Amino acid sequence: MQQQAQVACAEPAVLARRFLEVRGRSEELVSTLAPEDMVVQSMPDCSPTKWHLAHVSWFFETFILKRHLRGYDPADPRFAYLFNSYYEAEGARHPRLQRGLATRPTVAEVMDYRRQVTQAMVRLMDEAGEDLWAELAPLLEIGLAHEEQHQELILMDILHLFSCNPLEPAFRPLMAGEARNAPALRWVPFEGGIHAIGHEGPGFSYDNEGPRHEVLLRPFELASRAVTNGEWLAFMEDGGYRRPELFLADGWATVQAQAWQAPLYWERRDGQWTAMTLAGRQPVIEAAPVCHVSFYEAEAFARWSGARLPTEAEWEVAAAGHVPEGNMAGSGHFRPRVAQDPGEGPCQLFGDVWEWTASPYGPYPGYRPPEGAIGEYNGKFMCNQMVLRGGCCATPEGHVRATYRNFFYPHQRWAFAGLRLARDA
Repeated sequence: MQQQAQVACAEPAVLARRFLEVRGRSEELVSTLAPEDMVVQSMPDCSPTKWHLAHVSWFFETFILKRHLRGYDPADPRFAYLFNSYYEAEGARHPRLQRGLATRPTVAEVMDYRRQVTQAMVRLMDEAGEDLWAELAPLLEIGLAHEEQHQELILMDILHLFSCNPLEPAFRPLMAGEARNAPALRWVPFEGGIHAIGHEGPGFSYDNEGPRHEVLLRPFELASRAVTNGEWLAFMEDGGYRRPELFLADGWATVQAQAWQAPLYWERRDGQWTAMTLAGRQPVIEAAPVCHVSFYEAEAFARWSGARLPTEAEWEVAAAGHVPEGNMAGSGHFRPRVAQDPGEGPCQLFGDVWEWTASPYGPYPGYRPPEGAIGEYNGKFMCNQMVLRGGCCATPEGHVRATYRNFFYPHQRWAFAGLRLARDA
């Protein structure tokens, strides 16, 4: 298991501190929500906030506490059924489509459950000797990254939930100071040849980020920034959603079946395009990156532009050496912001919007999933999904890397997903 070797030497004190920081961040994130906000499931792809908070606790309880803390007494044996997500090795689970029907346990009881798990984890880390820490470290790293993923999912799911509410409430107030002009798009050239991609060396990575391997690329160019709302409006005004020649067959069938005419959450009101955001409904800022579009729409836009989507290998080669910093959850904006272009190389690679690539999500050469239930984390989803790169405005700081591989089905739009263009040199 690759990540185990990479994180086993992490300082126990550092991991213990990170554990409390991540757990506390989840609770701060939901602190402005009412209990009523936390129990509703707005569509099958979403989960109630309450479920997310319980599930990440179930993860620590199942994979660490039950196996390593002597005498640990689970809060409620029924939670193993309610809060398992997709781990077949861990037994039966409540159907995903019915998570919103589980009004009990209450939000208060879920928060009590979190406290019990957090306190037990602290006790285990305090008592663990060197040998036990060697086992705990990789599991703890995965658990922390897993909870950070669910922090982003909470924001995605709350936005979808609030968009279904006629009152269109705001999750957080709008932060002022948005720039209004997007930098001119530049094409940044990259050499072809043999390049290495994938994670290796120190630091945490998911198993799907390796093994590191070589790929052969033709010379290519990458757009200096993400596609903007203004550029997407031009696509719409040119009949983009009414032109089957721009779409893949499955994409066109989806456009027709779902009656798509604009990105998710967009509505035209009083002659102006608006979008539902985590700050409530707001005017569309033309200079900001377009968001909440599917792979099908992104691929059609690229075709309309006379360009294409980058492959994930091209994206990673372009991002290598860039510090993974940008407009992420810590900024408090929770919406894509206008790019600030330094004039050299590509900008906005990290944060703002996940960027669709042209690459199907599959295993790298030589990939082997870890043994046991943890092996179900990534490997079994390597079919029928597409890779996205770079993180978004809802991704926690420090969570992503140049090698990080996110993945969604090509029709899905509720993620904070946009695109960046590429073309052959």
